[in-house]
Amino acid sequence: MKTNKYLEDLRTKSAAELDAALTAAKKELFNLRFQNATNQLENTGRIKEVRRNIARIKTVITQKANAAE
Repeated sequence: MKTNKYLEDLRTKSAAELDAALTAAKKELFNLRFQNATNQLENTGRIKEVRRNIARIKTVITQKANAAE
């Protein structure tokens, strides 16, 4: 599955890489919302996918922080 592979990739990244991925995902979400507001977005399902990816990244960051304690 795609999500399992994506999660494996996230778990192998360092904290700095995860922060960079989170920033990039938030920028992408902003751009998608902007395109949606101006009726330029063709694939509206991408917004949902990016939101879930942001949640996955935050979850992995939290798991790593709790494991370090």
